[in-house]
Amino acid sequence: MDVHVHRSVTSGLRLRGIDVITAQEDGYHRTPDTELLNRATVLNRVLFSQDDDLLTEAKYRQIHKIDFAGVIYGHQLRTTIGQCVHDMALIAMACDPTDMANRVEYLPL
Repeated sequence: MDVHVHRSVTSGLRLRGIDVITAQEDGYHRTPDTELLNRATVLNRVLFSQDDDLLTEAKYRQIHKIDFAGVIYGHQLRTTIGQCVHDMALIAMACDPTDMANRVEYLPL
């Protein structure tokens, strides 16, 4: 989870048995998007964000063929907490981490 994601999203996913780690828990709470996406890739974890800047970084990597673990994006004003939890739980249950590699998935599905 990116730094600014509401705690309820993380809690909702954990209640559904989804393995989640936040940037804060990982010690990356004041990290630029580039490094945060690098860290997620090292951990082989898809990064959820509501930050438009992270979309720019993901697009840059797609264009320049720089591997990353994947990004799920939910706009803060267009996606509810419940939609985020529901849709990310579906993605987590249906996809292997390799399915999300170098992709950006937009919520709601």
